[in-house]
Amino acid sequence: MASFSSSLVAKSLRTLSLMLLCCVLTLTAFSQAAQAASPSRQVLEVTVNKVLALLADPAFANPATREKQRARIEVEVRKVFDFSEFSARTAGQRWRSFNADQQNRFAEAFADLLLTTYLGQLQNYNGEQVRYTGERSNAKGTRVEQLTEITMHDGKIIPVAYRMMPKKGTWVVYDVLVEGVSLVKNYRTQFQDILATASPDDLIARIQAKAKEVRNRK
Repeated sequence: MASFSSSLVAKSLRTLSLMLLCCVLTLTAFSQAAQAASPSRQVLEVTVNKVLALLADPAFANPATREKQRARIEVEVRKVFDFSEFSARTAGQRWRSFNADQQNRFAEAFADLLLTTYLGQLQNYNGEQVRYTGERSNAKGTRVEQLTEITMHDGKIIPVAYRMMPKKGTWVVYDVLVEGVSLVKNYRTQFQDILATASPDDLIARIQAKAKEVRNRK
């Protein structure tokens, strides 16, 4: 019976850690660029500012109040990262076979897995530097990639791109690429293998179990 691949999960978790770290640090790149920012970039900047303020609050450094701060950070992250879009893309063609209740439960379980994974990495920032390198879009401007580079302590440069789309009057992130590897495709590979022999409810249960496992390791 198909299950989560340990190596693929580890790679996904590594991707997630870099994803949020890059999102937080991108403020430096935004601040350095005086040119008028595009609407999608402005949305990212607003979220980053709010997350940075929550991280700078002494309540985040205090173990007794850190969880409350993480909850506030989660609220801000959810404003720009559209987990319904992430979920639909990771489920692929099988998404249409999910009923409305299954889609909602899958999206919430997947969001819980992602948030549980990477919000715990915020306290591990160690002075890495990020540079905003530009953006690219399709001809209609309805799909945009915000491009950044993160420089690690060993000097290695890691490109990170945020794929964004307009939705309900704002811009949302629906995928993240780290070193050209799509987070959505990473998970789609696992989920498609599981759905080949299991039901949507089985997949949801496994995602919930994985989120619980990650939470218990903290």
